[in-house]
Amino acid sequence: MKNIGFLSFGHWTPSPHSKTQTASDTLLQSIDLAVAAEEVGVDGAYFRVHHFARQLASPFPLLAAVGARTSRIEIGTGVIDMRYENPMYFAEDAGAADLISGGRLQLGISRGSPEQVIEGWRYFGYSPAEGETEADMARRHTEVMLQVLQGQGFAEPNPRPMFPNPPGLLRLEPHSEGLRQRIWWGAGSNATAEWAAQRGMNLMSSTLKDDETGEAFHIQQAKQIRAFREEWARHDHGFEPRVSVSRSIIPIVTDEDRAYFLGQRDAQDQIGMIDEKTRAIFGRSYTAEPDALVEELAKDEAIAEADTLLITVPNQLGVDYNAQLMSNFVEHVAKPLGWK
Repeated sequence: MKNIGFLSFGHWTPSPHSKTQTASDTLLQSIDLAVAAEEVGVDGAYFRVHHFARQLASPFPLLAAVGARTSRIEIGTGVIDMRYENPMYFAEDAGAADLISGGRLQLGISRGSPEQVIEGWRYFGYSPAEGETEADMARRHTEVMLQVLQGQGFAEPNPRPMFPNPPGLLRLEPHSEGLRQRIWWGAGSNATAEWAAQRGMNLMSSTLKDDETGEAFHIQQAKQIRAFREEWARHDHGFEPRVSVSRSIIPIVTDEDRAYFLGQRDAQDQIGMIDEKTRAIFGRSYTAEPDALVEELAKDEAIAEADTLLITVPNQLGVDYNAQLMSNFVEHVAKPLGWK
């Protein structure tokens, strides 16, 4: 059995062929898609965060709205770039959204990926400290946020406050109990997966990672997951970790599916460079008739290792198309594989 979720980048474009021509279209349809996904039996609604782009950017208003409109489905991100985040505001916003949803938030965070502008986090008021890299800064923000989410008091109360204070040091409010155990780290390498395990974060592994061995993507990703679990076992975090992987999977069921996706060229892993210095491997897409998908996905070692699978959706095709795509995946692929 696996948790099955969708991951939306939330693209919009004024193209007449797009069902999401504005930011408003994307935001409102993201809420509707989460509602539809819950209705067809999908377990999670996850959203990507990209700044300075025509994509979803500020996650917490969207997550809160989805939480208010749904009752069961997990709600998450994949991922929030911590280079841009104030860890205190992050903890407050996350606590509020989690309480609105009834404790269903699953927040994927990371050190970030190449962005639309040069050092975009500087426009948000953040700069690495002396001797830090931008990745170090993201991890520092993360460490502070994780500590604050524990819910322990740390701030000295005013002796003459506007409102009466409880005794002792004060914590940020609202605090949502249990949210600390629902933080996921988007790891691009084996080393960062182990770093996440040391700090008690769940593992979120995407469709790309550092090419560390030259092997097929799914094999390298499976090794990353095993390294994470081995490191986790060396610590006492008090709960069992979760692991998610992302895939582009399109079951070809209808003529519309065939028109849009049959004959795609990315059926093999790809190699590329990130930041002009890191060799990365990009996982293949799976686009085929359901019987062929069942056979191919059964061979994916990383999916076998993970408890959660996130399917990237072509959000610009609209809510109805993506709801049917997810329903087809659950019925014709996930169930035959024994995942649902």
